[in-house]
Amino acid sequence: MHYVYVVECSDGTYYTGYTTDVERRVAEHDAGDGAKYTRGRTPVTLQYVESFETKSAAMSREYELKQRSRSQKERLVAGQDDPWP
Repeated sequence: MHYVYVVECSDGTYYTGYTTDVERRVAEHDAGDGAKYTRGRTPVTLQYVESFETKSAAMSREYELKQRSRSQKERLVAGQDDPWP
C-alpha cells in the first residue's frame, strides 16, 4: 500500500508527505531524519492518512493536498471536508 499523510509540526504548521510505511515515516520525522521542512519542528503529530493501491495515485493526491490552503487542510484534518473534491 501507498499512503499520503498530514502531520502537524510543533509550531502548528502542517506537512504533507508520501510513504509506504506511515509509522516509520512519522518516527523519521520525529528523529530529525524526515523532510527538511520538519527538522527543527519536532515533535510531529500524525493528523490524517489516506491509502492508495498505486504509487502514482498516492503521489497525485499528495500534490493535490500540497496545493490546498491552510484552512482547507484544517477542514480535511477535522473530517469536515470531502477527501476527494
